[in-house]
Amino acid sequence: MIFLWVVIFVLSLSILVKGSDWTLVSAERIGLAVGLSPFVIGVTIIGFGTSLPELASSIVAVLHQAPEIVVANVVGSNIFNILVIVGFSAILARRLVVTKDLIDLELPTIAITGSIFLITAWDGVITFFEAVFLILTFLIYLGFSVIYKPDEADEPHEIAELKAKRPKLSAKDFVLLITGFVGLIVGSRYLIISVVELSGLLNIATGVIAITGVAIGTSLPELAVSTRAAMAHKSELSIGNIFGSNIFNALFVIGIPGLISSLPIDEKTLTLGLPVLVIATILFVISGISRRIHIQEGVLYVLLYAVFAAKLFNLF
Repeated sequence: MIFLWVVIFVLSLSILVKGSDWTLVSAERIGLAVGLSPFVIGVTIIGFGTSLPELASSIVAVLHQAPEIVVANVVGSNIFNILVIVGFSAILARRLVVTKDLIDLELPTIAITGSIFLITAWDGVITFFEAVFLILTFLIYLGFSVIYKPDEADEPHEIAELKAKRPKLSAKDFVLLITGFVGLIVGSRYLIISVVELSGLLNIATGVIAITGVAIGTSLPELAVSTRAAMAHKSELSIGNIFGSNIFNALFVIGIPGLISSLPIDEKTLTLGLPVLVIATILFVISGISRRIHIQEGVLYVLLYAVFAAKLFNLF
């Protein structure tokens, strides 16, 4: 029985991630075709689109009476994004460079939104009114991102390249978008069911599975985007993707399910996950201010995640 649910977990996670990928690709093409600003596409569609698995799985978790998965998933995903994805990206690229636009816009924002999320989560539950506040904060950030105009000299190379491209839409783009959404719905539904079943069979808290297995799995799109960008020496895309994703997770992925139900936070997430997230975010901000993330920092990030995971499973 355990083997069957593990297989279902892996298959549903694969469907969820693939559905996210198809949705992201088609949404990016549609955004370009209708004339959205390339900078907006880079910050919103690419950055937030990679967080679709977290959003889909969080909504389904609430609908399936497993609200404790939501915050654990977000906290685990944001920790993984910073410590593992940024860490591995820095190791692969040997040095990541933080652009001026990311420092001006994203760095203060991730510090502010992270603080707001921590304030709402510190009492052990996200209430309806706190969820509304998180969504309003997200909308303010989104509006500022839309009107923000980066300096041409500091504009990321891949964003500048997008200006010369305005693809023609075809039926395939909309079919891919719809298919991607179906994959998100089906994959997230069976992912949450398998997590609940495995939690009972293995006698492991649902929150622990969510903060590790679900969080890592739903962060695979960010991992793919950032590591590919790092190997291509596109530091701005590699890091910018994490900024956008973590902001989206902390505000919108928590906010939307919070409108449906209060979101309790399990003990492991509250006592271990949140403090580690604070440490990871502070390290990320400090690295951003220095405008360089060197290979040594990348190794430190990955080692810190290994310590976090070991502590989570009481290995020391």
